[in-house]
Formats: sequence, C-alpha cells, structure tokens
Amino acid sequence: MKLTVVGCSGSFPSAESACSSYLVEADGFRLLLDMGNGALGELQRHCGLYDLDAIFLSHLHADHCIDMCAYFVARYYRHDGGRCDPIPVYGPEGTEHRLTTAYADTPSASSMSEVFDFHTVKPGTFEIGPFTVHTERVAHPVEAYGIRVEHGGRALTYSGDTGVSDALEELARDADLFLCEAAFTHGKENIPDLHLNGREAGETAARAGARRLVLTHIPPWTDPQVNLADARAVFKGPVELAAPRVSYEV
Repeated sequence: MKLTVVGCSGSFPSAESACSSYLVEADGFRLLLDMGNGALGELQRHCGLYDLDAIFLSHLHADHCIDMCAYFVARYYRHDGGRCDPIPVYGPEGTEHRLTTAYADTPSASSMSEVFDFHTVKPGTFEIGPFTVHTERVAHPVEAYGIRVEHGGRALTYSGDTGVSDALEELARDADLFLCEAAFTHGKENIPDLHLNGREAGETAARAGARRLVLTHIPPWTDPQVNLADARAVFKGPVELAAPRVSYEV
C-alpha cells in the first residue's frame, strides 16, 4: 500500500497544510480517507479529480468532510464526458443529509446521491476494492470511526478523531503504520473523549505494538515538536510528524 498525506492540519487549515485527508493506493485502486477544508485542491497534486475509487469519512466535523461539498460540484456539474457515475462514500449515519445541509442549495434533496453512493459505516469488517477494512467507534463527541486498512499482509490504521480508546488500540494492534491524531498538548488540555495528545498517541502505539507512528491532526495553535517529543518518550519505535505531500510505503 502507498499512503500519501494530502492534508494533516487539525481543526482548520494551516499556512502549510489543508485539513485531514489521506490517499491510500494499492493495485491501481485509490481510497481517500477524509476530505477536510482545502483537501480537494491539494488532492489534485496526487491524482485527477475523477480518479478516486472510494471515499471514507471518519466523522462529520467540517475539518474532515467539508470539501465533499466542493467535490459534489466537480462531479455533478461536469459537462466534458457527462456526469460522473456515483462513487462509493462510506460515512457515519446521516452523511448524505449532513453534506446536503452544508451545501444548502443542491438542485434537489437527493442530488448528492446522484454522484455519491452512500454507505453507512458501523463497527465491523468489510471490503473496499482490494482492501479489507475494519472500523470501530472511537471516543469523540459525534459518531466517529477509526479504520484499519489491510492489503497484502500489511496493515495501516487511521485514528480519525478520538480521545483515549480501547477500540483504537485494537485497531492499531501490530499495525505496520499507525496514523494517529495528536491535537492536544500533554499537561495543557485535559478534555476526555475529544482528542489525544502526543504522549497518549505514543502510549496507544506502544500498547498496540504498532511498528511505526505518524502523528497527525495537529492544529496550528499546537507546537508539533512538543507532541513529537512526548510521543517519542513513551513509544520506542519510529515516530514522525505527518506532512503534506509526503508518501509512505506500508
């Protein structure tokens, strides 16, 4: 599998990065994990507008899904070649309604479903193209899912947004790459079931036996170097900060 960071800023885009969005590729299949603010523009550096094969939305906060409204425009109003066939979109219950409400002026209440084939995510295991994926509900104020993507005997885990969670630890069990949010700073924010700090991300990776940890979803007001140091203090495997346009072979 190839993982490319499209955007990795938390809460709102930074001067350097769009919000959460990650491209996973294998066997010519392209799966996008989240499409937050600014992601659609950055995505076009890595693939064509109409080259995605499926989209997974971890939850429905704007910094993980709002560019789906712009993507609707690109797919619905395309004239050259005709309107796109619906692309599978996997998201929490109410995804279609959320995006329709956010767009606010679709031609009809069902216009989103003319270009997006919505599938409701629940905890479990299923197939997306060549990938076997496992999803679990994680600790966040809205319905939110972490995801484990497996292919060719390798595993990638993406936390989405979450506080400390046993379910996330299981998703990351022995993962080859653990892409984990670290929005908070250890000793500064202490809000349960919202976000992880760098230390908690490192502790989760250590307990899960993950082989490599990549910290992501760090908002512009958080010092990423502090979170990186905190994670390295408790996780002895490789740790690094996610950065836009960086790719990993998993």
